Amino acid sequence: MTRLRSIRGDDLRRALAQEAARLMFEHGVDDYGVAKRKAAERFGATDNAALPKNAEIDAALAEYQRLFAADTHTDTLTEQRRAALEAMQMLDGFEPRLVGPVLTGIATPHQEISLHVFSDFPEAVSLRLLDERIQYRIAEHRLRMNAERVLPLPVVQFSVHDIPVEATVFPKDGIRQAPLSPSDGKPMRRAGAQEVRSLLGREEPAATNGFSRAW
Repeated sequence: MTRLRSIRGDDLRRALAQEAARLMFEHGVDDYGVAKRKAAERFGATDNAALPKNAEIDAALAEYQRLFAADTHTDTLTEQRRAALEAMQMLDGFEPRLVGPVLTGIATPHQEISLHVFSDFPEAVSLRLLDERIQYRIAEHRLRMNAERVLPLPVVQFSVHDIPVEATVFPKDGIRQAPLSPSDGKPMRRAGAQEVRSLLGREEPAATNGFSRAW
């Protein structure tokens, strides 16, 4: 009986992960918690123990893309990575690093590009965009650095080829420690421009003409 209950629990957990992944891919839900709650509502699941881990949702998302979007996912991801490289070249003076789903390869069509940039003067990043006449907004992210420390950081938001970009500004020494990934709780993988070029399979610099200009 215990084994049967365990199998049923695993089946429900897998179904919830698949539904959460579908919501993220098809409807642009970008918060794991929201995706889990919506999936649980659909299945009538009330036991929090049945909810999948974030990493399980990522695995289900990768499977969903392979099964239902194989013909478009590669092209979309390439477009996102090209836009990321353009943004990184424009912000080259701030040692930009690509992070998140666009780097790991599970980005949805609705995904923003996430960059980490480094400066002891966050306003310098905004000034760089002003110099290039690029429209931008300022926001804030709260990133978990370890089990006890959550760090509020300024974020510069802009777009490249109509793809949203969020550049989180760390102090210069923040390049030595990546925040924890919401997916698996491990330090986020970060990639410099050279690695992004390698992912794209090319070495030439990207053209920088896809930004939304202020005037």
